[in-house]
Amino acid sequence: MSEALSAKLAGAPIIAAAPRPKLLFLVTEDWYFWSHRLPLARIARDAGFEIVVATRVRAHGDRIREEGFAVRPLAWRRRGDGLIGAVRAIAEIARLYRTERPDIVHHVALKPVLFGGLAARLAFPRRDGAPARLSAVMGLGGGLAKGALARLERTVLGWALRLAAAGGRVVVQNPEDGAALAGFGVDRTRVALICGSGVDITHFRPLPDPASGTMTIAFVGRMLRSKGVLDAVAAVRRLRARGEAVVLLLAGSPDPDNRDSLSEAELRALDAEAGIEWLGRVEDVRAVWARAAVAVLPTTYGEGLPLALLEAAACGRPIVATDIPGCREVVHHGETGFLVLPHDVAALAEALTVLASDAARRQAMGQAGRALVEREFAEPLIAKKTLALYDELLREREAGR
Repeated sequence: MSEALSAKLAGAPIIAAAPRPKLLFLVTEDWYFWSHRLPLARIARDAGFEIVVATRVRAHGDRIREEGFAVRPLAWRRRGDGLIGAVRAIAEIARLYRTERPDIVHHVALKPVLFGGLAARLAFPRRDGAPARLSAVMGLGGGLAKGALARLERTVLGWALRLAAAGGRVVVQNPEDGAALAGFGVDRTRVALICGSGVDITHFRPLPDPASGTMTIAFVGRMLRSKGVLDAVAAVRRLRARGEAVVLLLAGSPDPDNRDSLSEAELRALDAEAGIEWLGRVEDVRAVWARAAVAVLPTTYGEGLPLALLEAAACGRPIVATDIPGCREVVHHGETGFLVLPHDVAALAEALTVLASDAARRQAMGQAGRALVEREFAEPLIAKKTLALYDELLREREAGR
């Protein structure tokens, strides 16, 4: 089964094999698959895979089917399932795996990694016919949170990650997450570093600096407190109080499944303020970067590698972000933007002031960011590395039969 894939990696024409290897993506939400995994799925399809997407279906199910992919709706949510809901979800996924019998399952993000890994063991207790597993840890998010139960949480998380990763391969998006997994006891030799989901550099192209007397800054992402929405708002309020002509665009939706989300009422109240504009979800964020000269993401969330920052850099926008894993991969301090400490609103405001007052610096940083994306994060580069892992997994699976 790996011959066709090897031919694809070598650039040779593919002769279709029968049956095609089946690749199943397990993703919590259909919109996340559409925004973060669609290009890879297309390339895998063209390499000879049959594609199945198992996810909670809300708004993108028909669009995914139109790509020629099978869609298997799941009843789970990203958060809030509770213990009973978690057990039901794992059982549902196990039934799906027994029915579909995929050759590879690609678990995308922490919850699919944990639930999918357990479901695969439940579905194939003797390992006969078990799929190869690729577990993509897209940032540990709240998995490393501190608090009274932090030690217990880390113990449980570490056990679950080791169990989920055993016998498969794990992908991380930044070196810090790789080191964290090693600290949990995950075998380093089974962990691969693939930086991000890839950016379509033909779609996201450099844009001219907006011609306006007002400096427009944009935050793109889910409207979560931990993503730094309120810190970005506080920094812009500070600048406007000093008389600086700045506007903040908030592009993204609230997340009802996440207790950390701002409500629609809170966002509408922000939108009513002078200098703040809430756009809601924007289908094509190039429209945002056509208006905004600077990207901001003062997140504390524990990012894998924020796609919003990669897209901003691809459009030639300098970035101000927090100095945490994931953001550091895109923002090289003083070169493609500025890094500030989490919750340091004064430093955030100062970095934005520097960029607002220096068009030449914005242009230089934007050009450096674009070059970085072309060099390290373009879709074909990321897809080639991922397809190579698929090939390894197919070979290992064949050798283990």
